[in-house]
Amino acid sequence: MRLTITPQRELFKRDPMLYGHFLEHFHRQIYGGIFDPGSPLSDEDGFRTDVMEALKKIRTPIIRWPGGCFVSSYNWKKGVGKRVPVFDKSWRVEDPNTFGTDEFVKFCRKLGCEPYICTNAGTGTAEEMSDWIEYCNLATEGEYARMRIENGYPEPHNVRFWSVGNENWGGHELGAKEISEWGRLVRESCKLMQRVDPDASLSAAALVDLDWNVSLLRKCSRWLDWISIHAYWDWIQTDNNLAPYAKCMAYTAELEDDINKVRGLLTAMGLEKKIRIAFDEWNLRGWYHPNIHTVYMGRTPDEYLTPRDDNDINSSYTMADAVFSACFLNTLLRNADIVGMANFSPVVNTRGAIFTHPDGIVLRTTYHVFDMYVSLMGDTVIDSWMQEEESYTVPGRKDEDVTVGLTDCVATVDSATGAIAVSCINKHETDAKEITLELPVSGKVTVTSLIGESADDYNDIGRDSVHPVDNPGAVLEKGENFIRLCLPAHSVNVVRIG
Repeated sequence: MRLTITPQRELFKRDPMLYGHFLEHFHRQIYGGIFDPGSPLSDEDGFRTDVMEALKKIRTPIIRWPGGCFVSSYNWKKGVGKRVPVFDKSWRVEDPNTFGTDEFVKFCRKLGCEPYICTNAGTGTAEEMSDWIEYCNLATEGEYARMRIENGYPEPHNVRFWSVGNENWGGHELGAKEISEWGRLVRESCKLMQRVDPDASLSAAALVDLDWNVSLLRKCSRWLDWISIHAYWDWIQTDNNLAPYAKCMAYTAELEDDINKVRGLLTAMGLEKKIRIAFDEWNLRGWYHPNIHTVYMGRTPDEYLTPRDDNDINSSYTMADAVFSACFLNTLLRNADIVGMANFSPVVNTRGAIFTHPDGIVLRTTYHVFDMYVSLMGDTVIDSWMQEEESYTVPGRKDEDVTVGLTDCVATVDSATGAIAVSCINKHETDAKEITLELPVSGKVTVTSLIGESADDYNDIGRDSVHPVDNPGAVLEKGENFIRLCLPAHSVNVVRIG
């Protein structure tokens, strides 16, 4: 296989927000995750310092909160000032509301990242959404700015990014909407929100559905900066029957489908220069929450609550998750002209990149993918194309044969230093593969690899089997205009030149 790279042909800059993350009030993501007052590992505000350090290391650019399905029955006003515990009708637990808007913004500011607030377009109203912006962004005017000041925050929170709703197209969502009503609600919500803050950057819940999106965009395109889409490929919410490595590689054949369809619609409507895609929830595997989004609702905690602990079995998060996630990040980079934000779902616990326990954290395989991409990949995507590409066959969703490429590669350049970085993924479960990079080679060549002893290798408490390593042995031969590499089986690799 040969990858030909043309460094002088710069395609586009990627937005750092492609490496964003997501948090929801589900299971242990907030309480016992990022927020754990009383823990010796938490700071004076109750935030886990080990989690914060890990998130700083991967330069977390933006976090979306508070949901997710949770937000569609969330009253933000009960999560500021004097706290009122509420029964969360989405996940059927009591939320103490001790972590609310002020805590979320403070957490983001400590990390140095942008807060992205998703509003309640389920049971909420357009006025409640605009009240939330008043609370966060107005200096002193009005009831809600004064409420923030009385709550101990004299300066505005200056939250720039806002989404109208979460998955309101779906029957699983509380306050789900019909196509005919969604566009009007979004339009009126955006109008009110931008009357409060004309600089607010607004998104709206969508999906890859022509009728939904056409109706939404016809009514609302003048107010929107983003269109929000979500995807989980291993759909295991009710049985937690995780797909094996080979089937996860079959899912990589689908990664570009949703982006292409939404891109085509935006282009057809003449909006591709105005509205970008926010892929603001994504992960290989869906969250396990049986007897919630089903006709039968669990009656006892053992039916619907206790099983959620199975999301935190660390052996579930293997090189399959890492390789798939790297392939998706490559997909985002190839489409960085139209995709400006993406949020890995979630960042802590559940299916997250970080697992917390009373004595520390575990960095799962996906964490190290983000670490490699933010630390090693450049900020400008450059032209490259694969010649003599090889493929292989894996079992698909219904165990049908699916043909996928053996490798997935994207080339970038660092605009500050001129260093070239190429992500090279070998999807094959058991076989190393040779690939030749054709490009002018000057300066030092380094290879950083994320590999496991097997495709099922994972990290856990006391087990740090999978982490990035320097891999000089991957370079088989180097000339003036080429580098010949051997990529280990089931590996994520970043090659840097210069």
